[in-house]
Amino acid sequence: TPAGLQVLNDYLADKGYVEGCVPSQADVAVFEAVSGPPPADLCHALRWYNHIKSYEKEKASLPGVKKALGKYDLTNVEDTTESGAAGSKDDDDIDLFGSDEEEESEEAKKLRGECLTQYESKKAKNPALVTNMAKLEECIRNIQADSLVWGSSKLGPVGYGIKKLQIQCVVEDDKVGTDMLEEQITAFDEYIQSMDVAAFNKI
Repeated sequence: TPAGLQVLNDYLADKGYVEGCVPSQADVAVFEAVSGPPPADLCHALRWYNHIKSYEKEKASLPGVKKALGKYDLTNVEDTTESGAAGSKDDDDIDLFGSDEEEESEEAKKLRGECLTQYESKKAKNPALVTNMAKLEECIRNIQADSLVWGSSKLGPVGYGIKKLQIQCVVEDDKVGTDMLEEQITAFDEYIQSMDVAAFNKI
């Protein structure tokens, strides 16, 4: 729901993932509950959505145990990834915000070190993909159809330096449908992760 997406966006404002420091089954469970890309104004949720979508082919191998969606409290989620479960500890054994500062400080350092190690390992295997937006626009404009006319375009901000391409077009409804356009545009999967229709205007 829109309210649920807002909660997810607020939760991810200072976090990379639903649990822990690397993608896990928690992210898969929440991702599968989201019907599509969040709107651009929910930039944290959209950034997370696009990132988790890039793991589509390997999501079954991500660490952790997939739980029912209701088990994830996006206001207070504890780490249940493999790093958090190491040593057969219960979820509440590591409390980073408790009162016993000295004992938990050591646990926090250990957990942080494990998370950083996993993150660096994952990052090395999955180098960042930088999309050539000019090439993407060129590919899209090469799509030709009877009554399809491409118009102006612009790059809009999404968040964290990520930009989206917005491009206008005019079509004759009986000859060119949005499903056909989406199928052809998303075929350029080397350059594009997802697309949506921002607005319709009938003439």
